[in-house]
Amino acid sequence: MTAYLSGGKLLLAILALAMGGFGIGVTEFSMMGLLQEGATDLGVSNSQMGLMISSYAIGVVVGAPVLTAIAAKIPRKRAVQLLILFFTVANLSSAFAPDYNTMVITRFLAGLPHGAYFGLAGVLAGSLVPGTMRGRAIAWVMLGLSVANVGGVPLVTMLGQQIGWRSMFYAVALVGVLTAVLITLFVPWRKAEPGASVRRELTALKSPQVWLAMATGIVGFGGFFAVYSYISPTLTEESGLKITLVPIALALYGLGMVVGSLVGGRLADWSVFGAIKLSSVLMAGAMLIFAAVATWIIPTMIMVFILGAVGSLLTPSLQTLLMDSAPHAQSLAASLNHSALNVANALGAALGAAVISAGFGYRAPSVVGAGLAVLGLLIALITQARAKKIGLLVGRDAIAAHERTVID
Repeated sequence: MTAYLSGGKLLLAILALAMGGFGIGVTEFSMMGLLQEGATDLGVSNSQMGLMISSYAIGVVVGAPVLTAIAAKIPRKRAVQLLILFFTVANLSSAFAPDYNTMVITRFLAGLPHGAYFGLAGVLAGSLVPGTMRGRAIAWVMLGLSVANVGGVPLVTMLGQQIGWRSMFYAVALVGVLTAVLITLFVPWRKAEPGASVRRELTALKSPQVWLAMATGIVGFGGFFAVYSYISPTLTEESGLKITLVPIALALYGLGMVVGSLVGGRLADWSVFGAIKLSSVLMAGAMLIFAAVATWIIPTMIMVFILGAVGSLLTPSLQTLLMDSAPHAQSLAASLNHSALNVANALGAALGAAVISAGFGYRAPSVVGAGLAVLGLLIALITQARAKKIGLLVGRDAIAAHERTVID
């Protein structure tokens, strides 16, 4: 029987796994805050830098299923160690990229371990606590991503503005090394899933329910990234915020993410579909309000915080839904959460670039985003209806059924 952790041991294990999420959050989201500095250094436009953000996201999409499937037979602790080391080396390669095209390639490589790390770290964290705390354990690991936006992203953004935007990559590499050390010291050993194989993990991709869950995240979150990918020029061009104050806005967004992640974990333990639907409605409303108030600094800064909060509500419930949609391939299914979110990242950045390039201004992506959030809600309703039809148990129901099976 698997021994659960509690108290200080659980805290240190979760901290170690969340530290990797912190590093991933810094490298993913600092790019938005340093978009203009990067464009100047590489001699390209802001829209082209947006496409570099998409390159990282595509790496996540490709790497999540591929690397997770390859790691199926590897003990989960060893797998997350290898993934964070891969991530560290890839970010160092970005620091030395001599031109835009090379940078696009290195950002793709840096994205490859992102989804696989979060997927395996989430499943590993879930194995450390009782089933009734699974959603919170996943959210705690994701909290590293949120905290990155409170402290890491603003700090690295200020550092990048002062001594060069490439300093971000060195900072991320340092976090990667620290994560590997902490995991070695504090995360307990967990064997690979009995009977795990590349073929069994890939069976998750055969499930229509998994694809519906991914579509919910892709479309619903696509609008969020359409807005956030261009947050820096939106604040400076529309709101009139000084570029040196952009890190403050990023910190507010990060605080919103922390609040959203903590609340989202509890909502996932309460009702997976309820959390997804609530998040979709709140995202649509928040984006429309953001577009309406974008010319005023204070209301805009408040909405940046709210956008971070309502967006983060979705993540733990979506990951739980994916895991329960493929109970015999949970590692790969969990990693697909980040494939979905980063397809959304690529989609949002591309749609944002399209409407900005068409001359609609920096508020236009918010309107597009609200429409995508509503469409994501409709897909979530279809996903829930099909789950009921096929008798798929999700969230608390899935946990209760598993516990009854173990007792029997």
